[in-house]
Amino acid sequence: MSDMTFKQAKEIVERLELAELSLRNSFDNIDHARRSLDDSIIAQKKILNQIPQKDKKISILFLIIMLNVGFIAGLFVGKYLI
Repeated sequence: MSDMTFKQAKEIVERLELAELSLRNSFDNIDHARRSLDDSIIAQKKILNQIPQKDKKISILFLIIMLNVGFIAGLFVGKYLI
């Protein structure tokens, strides 16, 4: 180390500074990705909580539609066959 010139030392310092900047940039990118992943997980939890409610509503709507179709079919049978 004692035979290192000032120019070599300066190059090493510049490389270390560049490495520090790239590490800081990588850390910021990882932090941003983590935050967006957390947000998407929260949104997925909300959706998973809503699925049973929506499924129940869809099954009720299906029953109502089938009741109406049965009523209309009963009207046709009553009018034309009886």
